[in-house]
Amino acid sequence: MAKQSPDPAGGWPPHTSERRPWPTTPDARDLMGRRPPREDRTLTEITVSIPPRIAALDLPLSRDTTLALEQATAAVVELDKGAGAQLGALSDFLLRSESIATSKIERIYATRDDFAQALAGHQAGEEARRTAAAVEAITSLVDSASAGPITIASMNEAHRELLAGDPLEGAFVGVPRTMQDWIGGSDFTPRLASYVPPPSGLLDALLDDLAAAANRVDLPSIAQAAIVHAQFESIHPYTDGNGRIGRALINAVLRRRGLTTHVVVPVASVMLADVPHYFAQLDGYRMGNADDFVRYLADATALAAAEAVTSAQHLAALPEQWRASVKLRKGSAADRLLDRVLGTPVLTDKSAAAVAGSPVRRIYAALDRLTDSEILTEITGRSRDRVWVASDVLDELDRLEERIGRRRTPAH
Repeated sequence: MAKQSPDPAGGWPPHTSERRPWPTTPDARDLMGRRPPREDRTLTEITVSIPPRIAALDLPLSRDTTLALEQATAAVVELDKGAGAQLGALSDFLLRSESIATSKIERIYATRDDFAQALAGHQAGEEARRTAAAVEAITSLVDSASAGPITIASMNEAHRELLAGDPLEGAFVGVPRTMQDWIGGSDFTPRLASYVPPPSGLLDALLDDLAAAANRVDLPSIAQAAIVHAQFESIHPYTDGNGRIGRALINAVLRRRGLTTHVVVPVASVMLADVPHYFAQLDGYRMGNADDFVRYLADATALAAAEAVTSAQHLAALPEQWRASVKLRKGSAADRLLDRVLGTPVLTDKSAAAVAGSPVRRIYAALDRLTDSEILTEITGRSRDRVWVASDVLDELDRLEERIGRRRTPAH
């Protein structure tokens, strides 16, 4: 259970390390036929990191961290029970925001129009498809946490959603790795790696422990989300996608504990604003500084929730602004479509017809009317498989990220 302490140092165990043999591969080559450097070919031993079991640990928290958790919890409640409950469009908006930011942390950058086409189910670039897949992965994990315990199976399913169709990861999708992994350093071996996670033979026990920690009810919700995220990143159970699944776990824990019921909190945007600081905080957790990492996530959560409320206010004002710019016959297809644009800012002819309750053959006049009024923008320039977006809504995604970046970056 959580305990308040003026100085929690030493209350959380650091990772340990072990030396493990590494098979020498003097004649090895990679898939492109490249031969590793001599140092990789002759490597015989590596040092792996072993995370502690955390499911039954007390979590000592300093007074400053406890206060930060209280403030962050209040900010999330204001977002979820206030704006989240009143503005139905906010849920999908924040989900898209989180998927974009969590992907950018992994250096996956999709253009806005390409991302919109991927969301519409149309042909799009690889990075847009990967960003859209993050939407599905976050949704999968958070929805599962709404319905029951967080399980290894629900993590695996989210991983499957994230990497389905990836030509390089097809054999490893939805299952923990069976090989040694590492972060940074050489492409061929863990030599010079910045972090070497535990061997695959330890994953079952570590993941069972992680799932038990994710379903505890004796910790502050945000503190629990912090340690579950940091522990997952330390276990690094998959060959790819660990960062995105681990960050999705933050919102899964908040949903499981009932702190959120309507929205995800866009914490990845705060992490994106200073990625080196975020990674340094994870390194600190591995050295036993759980209190620092909890406070980091509490501050990030409070900032993300406050700026999400601002975005909700901006979004809520849009329908009135749109109606002031165009005169529509009440009950017309264009009128009905305008009522739904805030929640469905990416449209095809079929989806527009569905939300407006109009036959597809009659929806084009409504789309043209809203396009002429600059409420919608057609982004494909094609005569078929066209996609329209509500630019004002997508602009707010950029503004949310920018506001968080301005507030976060100067502090570090």
